[in-house]
Amino acid sequence: CDLAVKQVSYEKSHPLFFIYILFCSNYVFECERIRVFMSIHYIRSDIMSDSNIYLLTGERNILIDSGTGYGSASVMDQIDSILKENSLDILILTHCHADHAGGAKQLIDKYGCTCMAYENDAVHLQDADEVVLYEMFGITPIPLDPLELYDGDCISNGQHSLNVIWTPGHTDGSICLYDENTKSLFSGDTVFANGVGRTDFPAGSSVDLKSSIERISSIDIIDLYPGHGNPVIGSGIQSIKSAMRLVRCSYEDN
Repeated sequence: CDLAVKQVSYEKSHPLFFIYILFCSNYVFECERIRVFMSIHYIRSDIMSDSNIYLLTGERNILIDSGTGYGSASVMDQIDSILKENSLDILILTHCHADHAGGAKQLIDKYGCTCMAYENDAVHLQDADEVVLYEMFGITPIPLDPLELYDGDCISNGQHSLNVIWTPGHTDGSICLYDENTKSLFSGDTVFANGVGRTDFPAGSSVDLKSSIERISSIDIIDLYPGHGNPVIGSGIQSIKSAMRLVRCSYEDN
């Protein structure tokens, strides 16, 4: 944008002046968004039942979800390859289900990272109870003691500022993380590219899910990083709007 300013100069009275300023502002925002976007890494797993795992690098390195743990060797190899000599500082669990939290203990043991989960789901993880679905995924129950998160908390690493949004429905402690810097939403199993999370598991609620999706539908979202399936880059809000239409139709009597 600095180059553009040198090449073109409008007087404030010029009818195109404010359009020009708006263009430059948008250009600067997109340049910064792309720069920060490059610090979001999609950690791939060969385990079909694993959740998506995202690594956000910066002054503190943050991992969002951990998978089942069956593929932790590959997950940690990828983390090490990206971080080089740096370490993993924070692990945030979008909810307590074992396909998202089953690998947490291995990551905590290796990196000494701080594990975080929303207060409602932290209780399930501490008790390793039926809400975590360890049995469903064939995992030996492993109690965790995560740092409790609350609605409105913000976790920053310099590059990303993740605002905690409580979105119960899939579980009673599900969260989304909204990155103000890139207008990205890490949605866990609340909403996907083409659907929404199930509510028929213990501690699930279709009424809560509908309210949660209504809440996030008012946020300015460009990119969507769900807990399963492909991320949606550039048009994340469209997936949110589709999810809103879906829950309104599916849960209209609730």
